[in-house]
Amino acid sequence: MERADIAIIGTGPAGISAAITSVIRNKKIILLGKKDLSQKMQKAEEIRNYPGFPKISGRDLAHAMTEHLESLNIEIMERQVTQVYAMGKYFSLQLAGKESGTDMAEADAVILATGVMPGKLLPGEEELLGNGLSYCATCDAPLYKGRRVAVIGYSPKEEEEAAFLGEVASQVIYIPVYKGEPRKMKNVEVVRAVPKAVKKGGAERIIETDREPVVTEGIFILRDSVSPGQLVPGLEMDGPHVKTDRSMKTNLPGLFACGDIAGLPYQYIKSAGEGNIAALSAVSYLGSL
Repeated sequence: MERADIAIIGTGPAGISAAITSVIRNKKIILLGKKDLSQKMQKAEEIRNYPGFPKISGRDLAHAMTEHLESLNIEIMERQVTQVYAMGKYFSLQLAGKESGTDMAEADAVILATGVMPGKLLPGEEELLGNGLSYCATCDAPLYKGRRVAVIGYSPKEEEEAAFLGEVASQVIYIPVYKGEPRKMKNVEVVRAVPKAVKKGGAERIIETDREPVVTEGIFILRDSVSPGQLVPGLEMDGPHVKTDRSMKTNLPGLFACGDIAGLPYQYIKSAGEGNIAALSAVSYLGSL
């Protein structure tokens, strides 16, 4: 994949705004996220403070944004970013997706616009990442061939990943953290429990629950989004938010953050404005290279 000028992660108002501004400034971009844009926005019944739209539903605003992207020939790559590595003069992004498994993308600058991850990290999650805990089944499944693993899935779509692991691992314990009955999957045992913490026990990895602990050799935690502190090693955080200045710069040169991920208030208009600023800052950064 040819290196882009700017990789934009997230397709809410912040990411869409950043993409539009970047393209208008003649930059080659990769826009990564959901093609139906932000689920939070899609569910908004009425928005009253977005300039030009005195009273609009979130669904209609998302439709207008999609049309704007199409008018500029901006395509959304519907892939999950599981890791962003600062490589000095550029960034390497690890991508996961059902269509083509795992591969990498490169960009000279990155704009994080992923929104705020719902819920908190489990106790022990940060310490175990990369040491028996992963956020990407398609990336790390080969490491667990013939071994016993557990999957904590936060939405029904994660059942695909659990089923894939069932083809590789000796046994998969699937813990759904959502309502509804998971579909039947070969070599996958569904356990209804509430995860409380994860920890290391010698060669084993353990999920503490409100019932019996689940003992495995590897743990996969599958959410729609990854905490930015976990996504980008070395990224400075301010509580649950990425620490930025007024130009949306982070502590890592070439990495910018905008929207809900950059802090309160969680407003669509604020996110769109910050996306514009982040894009202009990224363009200025590229000009200095």
